[in-house]
Amino acid sequence: MRDLVSILDGNTFLVSDRRGDIEPSHDFPTGLFSFDTRFLSKWVLTLDGQRLHALSMDDAESYRTTFFLAPGEPTHYLDAKASVIRSRAIVGSFEEELTVLNHTGEEVEFTVRIDVEADFADLFEIKDSRQKRGTTTVSVSDDKLRLTYRRDAFHRETTVTTTAPAQVDPDGLTFRIRIARNSRWTTRLYVSSIVYGARGEDIRATLPYGGSRSADAIRAEQQELIDRAPKLGCDCEPLAGAYRRSLNDLAALRYESIALGVRLIAAGLPWFMTLFGRDSIITSLQVLPFLPELVPPTIQMLAGLQGYRVDDFRDEEPGKILHELRYGETAGFEEQPHSPYYGSADSTPLFVILIDEYERWTGDAALVRRLEPQVRAALEWIDTYGDLLGTGYLWYQTRNPETGLRNQCWKDSWDGISYADGEIPGFPRATCELQGYAYDAKIRAARLARTFWNDSAYADRLEREAADLKRRFDRDFWIPDRGYYALALDADGRQVDALTSNIGHLLWSGIVDESRAGKVVEHLLGPRLFSGWGVRTLAEDQGRYNPIGYHVGTVWPFDNSIIAWGLWRYGYREEAGLICDTMLAASRYFEGRLPEAFAGYTRDLTDYPVEYPTACSPQAWSSGTPLLLLRVMLGLDPQGEHLIIDPAVPSGMGRVELLDIPGRWGTVDALGRSRGPTDQPDGS
Repeated sequence: MRDLVSILDGNTFLVSDRRGDIEPSHDFPTGLFSFDTRFLSKWVLTLDGQRLHALSMDDAESYRTTFFLAPGEPTHYLDAKASVIRSRAIVGSFEEELTVLNHTGEEVEFTVRIDVEADFADLFEIKDSRQKRGTTTVSVSDDKLRLTYRRDAFHRETTVTTTAPAQVDPDGLTFRIRIARNSRWTTRLYVSSIVYGARGEDIRATLPYGGSRSADAIRAEQQELIDRAPKLGCDCEPLAGAYRRSLNDLAALRYESIALGVRLIAAGLPWFMTLFGRDSIITSLQVLPFLPELVPPTIQMLAGLQGYRVDDFRDEEPGKILHELRYGETAGFEEQPHSPYYGSADSTPLFVILIDEYERWTGDAALVRRLEPQVRAALEWIDTYGDLLGTGYLWYQTRNPETGLRNQCWKDSWDGISYADGEIPGFPRATCELQGYAYDAKIRAARLARTFWNDSAYADRLEREAADLKRRFDRDFWIPDRGYYALALDADGRQVDALTSNIGHLLWSGIVDESRAGKVVEHLLGPRLFSGWGVRTLAEDQGRYNPIGYHVGTVWPFDNSIIAWGLWRYGYREEAGLICDTMLAASRYFEGRLPEAFAGYTRDLTDYPVEYPTACSPQAWSSGTPLLLLRVMLGLDPQGEHLIIDPAVPSGMGRVELLDIPGRWGTVDALGRSRGPTDQPDGS
């Protein structure tokens, strides 16, 4: 992604090279996309038949970029006779302004050409290198280039227009221009992407933010959200920079769902610009102390689409919370099950956890009461469909072996779950963090039942079940001779004995016996898992370890934020601060924007963290990571009507202040720093 440039507004986004050009790709999603369809697959600028080369670029804002270009080879830049400024923005549609500057002392003729193609590829077709099944037609009329794709009722269209006279042909637009000496020529190009519905109109047009908007409107809307967040004052520039970048990216990732018309946060550019159960829930947990108003739409959307039947194709079961919702062609024609798809075992307990955490911060009892049936259905799923073997554990195995996900935990790549020697277990599988989530969900739901549903008997039952789960978990998952919890149990009840970052999620959930916590912490911060830049997904001495393997050795920022939260929960403040410190140090090398993942190389091997080759950036739960790290450092924890502040600020970070934290108590301020014996944190 470092050689590519992206701009976005919600889930409409464009990915180009550093010249601003888009060329057809079946390996990586370059192009203009909206709602899972690529509306531009080629957009190449030439001047007198020559490709242009990048001089500089301004990409300070998420929805717009300006490229400064020159024709010819880089060695000719010294005496360039012309240059080009290419300014573009996603403002509902895609707009680009071209300016050609004549640097000579005489009038010059130029031929400006934009080559255009639209393959209307679905994101899954790009990922899986599939061929299109519909028909694309190209027409030219009234100086407009129109590219149309149809497959039965599936209808998408791209139109290109311009403000300057152009020769329009099926392959693009040509401008033959004359520029006076030391003067310039400008045109503006408009590219509209149309998602036709059954009534022959763009189905996004009726959404409040669905049409074209001005750049000023987008800037004001994003700034309004950022202004509502608490104000951070600190002496640590990496923390300040990461906080600013995170707020900007979270504002940019918001999009409107066609299904219910609510504002959601897309999971990550370029592959995951849609609602994900797991990702959206964890992002919501991360942002809760800062922007709690972002959370209810996600909760309501997930509740509204909760599973209600057994559907093998979609891995749907009653009470189950979705994994992923897509709007593209392959979902519409059921070539992929994502309409929606329910193939995750963790989104359901995480849904319960989020509802409780949301109420703790906001005091929104009305939502908790309204969603009582959905929470009960989720808990019922954990005990029935989720317990595939009837052992009291949460298992997973896809109902759809053709197109369903094999691994349905957060490490969902095919080799994400393995034994220490690298062998892959069979199915079903019960990963350790799933049991922690189920335990936490029952403890939290018991509070909801007792406090809001007037059902103390149900609360007592949930607490008994949670206590029993914790006892059995310690018995069956603990590996005595290695001093850590197994990654999973296989179908025969044998321990899948790899050492992984998942044990940090166990601390967050509270399922770890106090007597085991010290050993778990030693492993998390030991050299096998801890790279110096963060905790690796898999320890470096394990059979499948690969420092640039997706789930088998890379460092994931969101994963580390959950681990830091767990360390703080068990009282390991210094260790939690170390995770925070290393994550923020890493963010400096990504201009404040933590990517989806980066390599697990040790810090003494590389002077900077090495980005994973195809990491999503921005990604929602990576953007949420600095916020959760800040919560951990300040020790913010809602307890009843009070905000408890118990800082874990790393030594050397200096002053860290957070002003106007919203919540049920109004707004309060928090201060965390290395304190002397008489200093106390502010807050209430």
